[in-house]
Formats: sequence, structure tokens, C-alpha cells
Amino acid sequence: MANTEAPDVPETVEIRRSTRRRRTVSARLEGDRVVVLMPAGLTADKEQEHVTTLLKRLNRRANKALRRDGDLMLRAAKLSQIYLDGIPAPTSVLWVSNQNFRWGSCTPRDRTIRITHRLKDAPQWVLDAVLVHELAHLIEPGHGPQFTQWLRRYPRYEQAQGFLQGVAWTQRTFGDDPLAGGL
Repeated sequence: MANTEAPDVPETVEIRRSTRRRRTVSARLEGDRVVVLMPAGLTADKEQEHVTTLLKRLNRRANKALRRDGDLMLRAAKLSQIYLDGIPAPTSVLWVSNQNFRWGSCTPRDRTIRITHRLKDAPQWVLDAVLVHELAHLIEPGHGPQFTQWLRRYPRYEQAQGFLQGVAWTQRTFGDDPLAGGL
């Protein structure tokens, strides 16, 4: 079944142990938490290993749901509602492959947003931070204090900026990627 909107993978994890379960471990989303089902006799280390693996898998699935332009547009609309009072309403939000020096760009005049294809495999919270950044440009074109106030509404913005700066440093140091810096 096609998912048109990537789910936010919650950080709250509930572990349910079962004496009837012998070998399988699984996870599913239930409301605002991830429920992990596992055998009762696992050690704490083994449990943590399974939880880490399953959370990574759920995050990958959530990211894959954002691979099409239409899905990216839906995600931007959702983020606009949650963090920016629904004020920015872009006319288009597209993945682009010709953007090598920026993570995203926005043209306030025609209300278009472009996101580099290099972020397709980034964690969802990083992509969301870039989308919020570009959406905020539809409210405030520059990078002044009011723009910064809008960005601070996204709780993981500074963390995402650090992530992107680390990626850019690694690519400049060890690869051929010219992306340089945070958002």
C-alpha cells in the first residue's frame, strides 16, 4: 500500500516481552510510540541491539516515503502547519539533481522550493529541518533575527545544522562533494 505521507518515527519505545515468542522480534507504530515485540528471555544487550536495528529500519521506511516530489510537497505542507502556523504555502517543492552547493533553495517570488537529491537518504529530521528553513524564506526572505525566530520553532534545527556541517566537512575532506556548511 502506498504511503503518501512519511510517518514520524516516534522516539518513545515500548518493549513487550512474550514467553510464547521464541525467536522473532518485530516493531510497529502504535500512536505516539514504537512497540517492539520480542521473546521474554533476551539479555538487555540483545534487546537494545534489536531495538536499535528496528528503529533504523522504521526510519529508512519513513525516508523512502519521501522520494517523490508529490510526497515532498505534502511533507512541506505538514511542516508548514506544525511549525510555521500554515503561513508559507509553496507552489512546488521538488527534488533537484543540479544543486551542488546548497542543501535547498527557495524563490519567494514564485514560491518554489528545491531540495538537493543528496538529501534523499538523510534522516527525516534533517530533511525536515531543510524544508522548514526553505519554508521560512517564504515568510522572511533574509537570514535576519525574525527568520531565526521562525527556525527555532523546529526543535531539532540546530542538531540538523550540526549534522549537515559534519556531512559537508566529511565530503570536502574525503570526497569530491562541494557542499559546504549547514543550512
